[in-house]
Amino acid sequence: MKVVVISGSPRKTASTQVMMRFVYEYAKSKHPDTKFINLSDGGVDYYRGPTETYSQTTMQAIKDITDADVWLVGTPIYNSFFSSALKNLFEFINYKSTAGKTAGLAILASGSIGFTDVQTLLTQLMSYFRVVTNPKAAYLTADVIQDGQIANEDQKARLRELVDETMLLASRQK
Repeated sequence: MKVVVISGSPRKTASTQVMMRFVYEYAKSKHPDTKFINLSDGGVDYYRGPTETYSQTTMQAIKDITDADVWLVGTPIYNSFFSSALKNLFEFINYKSTAGKTAGLAILASGSIGFTDVQTLLTQLMSYFRVVTNPKAAYLTADVIQDGQIANEDQKARLRELVDETMLLASRQK
């Protein structure tokens, strides 16, 4: 199975990328055909319509997402929504080529509110793409990330569980 891990924060020192790099490393250890799209690396263009020309970075991200069987998507909560950078990335994706894929969601917030609101919004977005979404998202708060690492073993276990359960759900789709 092909897997893509998406870190949906555009911030250079984003805690979301720490969380999703952990997800990526774990997923890759179990599924070698795993790609990582880190929006804080930059290079993904703003969507300007289907007839425009886009950068190689953008085109590769589109290909990686479209080719993947499983999407592991991580986002911070910004003003009660998922990141606009993540929404922009999905503007490039053709919903006609995504039916039957599987997604797992990891959501990071500075506090303990808003998780289910953002999970609902992301699940609706996945539904538009006809992607089956693992109903059990992973929720983390930014305080568990210290010195560029996830400091809480329970949270690491929850992220590993998200990957394992999403992969199991995807295998049942085939």
